Amino acid sequence: MGKDSKSSKALTPQGRAVLERVGANIRAARMRRNMTQAELARRTLTSHTTLMRLERGEPTVGVGVLVQVLDVLGLLGGLEAVASPAADATGLALQEVRGRQRARSRTPKKDELDF
Repeated sequence: MGKDSKSSKALTPQGRAVLERVGANIRAARMRRNMTQAELARRTLTSHTTLMRLERGEPTVGVGVLVQVLDVLGLLGGLEAVASPAADATGLALQEVRGRQRARSRTPKKDELDF
């Protein structure tokens, strides 16, 4: 594996597995298009080594490289859905709970007090 960073050391096993699957998916997409790693690296203006690291799922490859590769492979459209607010069921549920808590704990205004 390449250089380690604090963020890559903090990855959970699930996070590492996702990166490895994404890398394998990119490799499969490249091969379906009958492209070599060298050709894809050239077309994405990145190094062959960086592309190899991306396909292995190494966490230190920059997100910009991922975007370039997906764009060249014609797969960029799906990336927008990754953190889509509409698909974030957990976040929406938490937001709803916080909204209800704020509504209940609201301090009455001076003219709302009943003395």
